[in-house]
Amino acid sequence: MRLLPLLLLPVLLVSPAASRSADAAGHTSLRTISIERLGSILPPGTELLIERKAIEAFLAALDGTPPDWPAVYGHGHHDPGHDEWLFNLNRERDAAREGSPALTRPVAFVWSGELSQFDRQAKGYPVSIGPEFNQTSWGMVRFKPEEVPGNLRVMPDSTLVGPINRRLAAHEKVEVFVVMTGALIPFESIVYDFSHEEEGRGLIMPVVRVERVDVLLKRRLAY
Repeated sequence: MRLLPLLLLPVLLVSPAASRSADAAGHTSLRTISIERLGSILPPGTELLIERKAIEAFLAALDGTPPDWPAVYGHGHHDPGHDEWLFNLNRERDAAREGSPALTRPVAFVWSGELSQFDRQAKGYPVSIGPEFNQTSWGMVRFKPEEVPGNLRVMPDSTLVGPINRRLAAHEKVEVFVVMTGALIPFESIVYDFSHEEEGRGLIMPVVRVERVDVLLKRRLAY
């Protein structure tokens, strides 16, 4: 997974269902379990879309095979047929996956985040988040929440407050995994496009209606 280098977005919990992992003010616990044990805290049957093989299997279940990216790309963004070919690709694949049981399966994906200085008024550590790019045989995959979570603040265990404050005071990063769980939206659930950073590179964006957000500490902190 590769973190988008351009921007970290402040985030907002917009889905009422997210209250299972965050309260109305956007507070959630800072979990210390490893990413390998993520499945133990998620609803049964949740498909973890973190590793390359799992992501590729998920896309295959929905859309069968990767697009013929060179044919769709043509001679580049300025090719007269480029936009039409891309539009037709998305329209045809939307129609083909209609009614697929994979559309309703719960899935979980990960963005990266960092904690900021403690907010006394909000009584929590604000979390800034940014998407990750996943390199696959289908192209670059970037999961996209239907609504980007925001105003997210974490409340760590009391034993972590000191280590977190010391790192932040020293201008060191406190990195976290922001795990979003939900299901694909029913229409235009996967968007096929091209990367704006690498000419001709296919970009695939599954769009997820997020119902739950969990925050995991990325690395152990020295006490």
